[in-house]
Amino acid sequence: MKFIVLGRNIDVTEGLKTAVEDKIGKLEKYFTPDTEVHVTLSVEKDRQKIEVTIPVKGNIIRSEQVSSDMYVSIDLVEEVIERQLKKYKTKLVDKQQAVSNFSKAYMEKDYEEDEEVKILRTKKFDIKPMYPEDACIQMELLGHNFFVFCNAETDQVNVVYKRKGNSYGLIEPED
Repeated sequence: MKFIVLGRNIDVTEGLKTAVEDKIGKLEKYFTPDTEVHVTLSVEKDRQKIEVTIPVKGNIIRSEQVSSDMYVSIDLVEEVIERQLKKYKTKLVDKQQAVSNFSKAYMEKDYEEDEEVKILRTKKFDIKPMYPEDACIQMELLGHNFFVFCNAETDQVNVVYKRKGNSYGLIEPED
């Protein structure tokens, strides 16, 4: 695995880099040696945050963990990604799609499914063109943490979502 470790509001010391590579390196058995692992360490007040992103063909495996201690955050993120990988492996519909990023041993081993994905409810609604700011207002009025709408500027389906710290995000399709 190839690690790309960045720091925001924190100096990435050799100790931190070693801790990241040692802990997340345990996941090496799941991936091919040339798989890139993007790690961002950041500090905001007393919050020690780690974000790990592993791009694999057609998908992204990602986790973000926050605690008061960076080493605890590193431990937590490794556990979450390993759980995601075991679940993801059972969900691979087309094994050939992502097999090039994963090791043979991982692909051949069977993992028990934690939970089956079940859609319990389907909603249908009319998507009206609106601006992202209006979609945020509509989302707040509904008391939801995301809202699907047709962007009046681009005429494409977009999603606005509530982020931590009372800010908003916008998801748009790539061109």
